[in-house]
Amino acid sequence: MAGIAMLGSGFIARFYADALVSHRRPDRIVSVYSRKTESAERFAKDYQVPVWTTNMQEAISRPEVDIVCVSLPNYLHEEAVMQCVQAGKAVMVTKPLGRNAQEALRMLQAVEKAGIFHGYLEDLVYTPKSLKAQQLIAQGAVGRILWAKSRETHPGPHSDWFWNKELAGGGAILDLGCHCVEIARTYIGKDIRPVEVMCWADTQVKPIDAEDHAIGLVKYASGAIGQFEVSWTFRGGLDLRDEVMGTEGTIWINNFLRTGFEVFTSGKGAGYTAEKAESESGWLFPVADELNELGYHHMFTDMLDALEQGRPPRETFYDGYVVNAILDAAYRSARSKQWEPVQLDVWRGKIEVHTQKQLPDYDERYYLVKEEITHYGARKLILKDKQTGEIIEKVLS
Repeated sequence: MAGIAMLGSGFIARFYADALVSHRRPDRIVSVYSRKTESAERFAKDYQVPVWTTNMQEAISRPEVDIVCVSLPNYLHEEAVMQCVQAGKAVMVTKPLGRNAQEALRMLQAVEKAGIFHGYLEDLVYTPKSLKAQQLIAQGAVGRILWAKSRETHPGPHSDWFWNKELAGGGAILDLGCHCVEIARTYIGKDIRPVEVMCWADTQVKPIDAEDHAIGLVKYASGAIGQFEVSWTFRGGLDLRDEVMGTEGTIWINNFLRTGFEVFTSGKGAGYTAEKAESESGWLFPVADELNELGYHHMFTDMLDALEQGRPPRETFYDGYVVNAILDAAYRSARSKQWEPVQLDVWRGKIEVHTQKQLPDYDERYYLVKEEITHYGARKLILKDKQTGEIIEKVLS
């Protein structure tokens, strides 16, 4: 049984608390810190937390606390982690780890020097569909990964600090791109080094200094491409989609918005439907088990099991640092309009990746380019001569 100190009492802290108490695990939230007295009191009452405080150190240092869950705004992550290090407490931090790679690296180095457990709370790599996709990829079901795309778009975040570029560290790229980049890394292989990034970003709709829309490409040492699409300008709710293309197959995932559950209502008494839903009437798209579909249950199971078993979780501060480094390159590219290198002072994956592009043989003379059945029933082959390079077509029937 782990005693958890919750730092924060707002939107994400409540999602985390709902996940932690809903599966009847023995772990308990034993203290909560908030910057506002009324928020701390309300959270403690709602989740039956015995101790609430507006003093961060007090919430962390209590003897019954085994691990600290940092669910605070981005600009407070480093301060919270350093207090955990000082108190010698295990810590897990919501995404993104830092506002930039420098912050993330300082946090990584601090927890590793102190020898304390550290987890990166990237819930979207723990969704049931993502976990199944990762398993299929590991089994070779789609072959060598060529391209992984992740999209997260919605009308914008809930709290005021997100909209402040200095406090948040960025806009939609940092807020949503951190999800998308880690999802793609998980499919491509987290031991494959990200090499460079090309990114377009703009402030299209919102009256803010940060970007509200961006599209980026991340090139990996294996030759694979990771693609992210993020926006705070999308109307219609929360759209979470992944696509993976390999040499032997394709995976499509729709985690949210259109998942096969649709309801029509006049709006009378509809209330909450799903995170960031924009309407209470007409056709709505509920999510059957939001905590599970967003990965919170599997994420905390992994984190707390890892703590008990003395092993690293699937997502550590190191992963958060790599994500921050990729996003730093994205911001540089958005300004320069060029490919920008990913600057990683610490890299723990493969040093060299040799990708063997195996050309499919048809016979001793030809490579097979494509095989198809036409609409009129003929079986057609497109072949390439191995010696001359000539492309021909051959109709078999």
